[in-house]
Amino acid sequence: MTDHNSELEQFRDMVRRFLDKEIKPHYDQWEKDGIIPKDVWLKMGENGLLCVDQPEDLGGSGVSYLYSMVVLEEASRANFASLATGLSVHSDIVAPYVLHIGNDAQRQQWLPKIASGEVVGAIAMTEPGAGSDLQAIRTSAVRDGDHYILNGSKTFITNGQHAGMVIVAAKTDPAAGAKGVSLFLVDMSLPGCARGRNLEKMGLHA
Repeated sequence: MTDHNSELEQFRDMVRRFLDKEIKPHYDQWEKDGIIPKDVWLKMGENGLLCVDQPEDLGGSGVSYLYSMVVLEEASRANFASLATGLSVHSDIVAPYVLHIGNDAQRQQWLPKIASGEVVGAIAMTEPGAGSDLQAIRTSAVRDGDHYILNGSKTFITNGQHAGMVIVAAKTDPAAGAKGVSLFLVDMSLPGCARGRNLEKMGLHA
């Protein structure tokens, strides 16, 4: 019988060593630069630090959610707040959305790449003028045959500068209030998708 606590602490030790070697020497500079380099996501994926509770056949380690919390806890303990925030959005918000409410094709296309760090995930809800009030968002999605046409702008999107896939909140039925808001999985390589400048922020600079 395996000792779960022992395995969890071994994992914690590995996370600490990774952060000490790969993050600590560079983090202050990333905060000054206002961004964490894209290749850091690939390194985290190679070392099994992304989407650890995701099923193994979809690129994860198939372990409990506690392991994902260890990654965030250790990043926070080391005062890497920007990294912890980006990791949380990527592994604990975006990936579960795709896993639990995406279809099989979406899961197969995106989840292995999210777990490897090849694709960085983001969620776009906040808008200029609307903040995080989803009932006040103006981004719309109008059905056009087999597709939807999305129109709108989002702001303060964690991981937005590196994101290869973004889950976008948009209004599909403005008359239905909160029930008229839907989530769209958007491939950022599609025509019409554009990123704004990297914003200077009061905190979480990287």
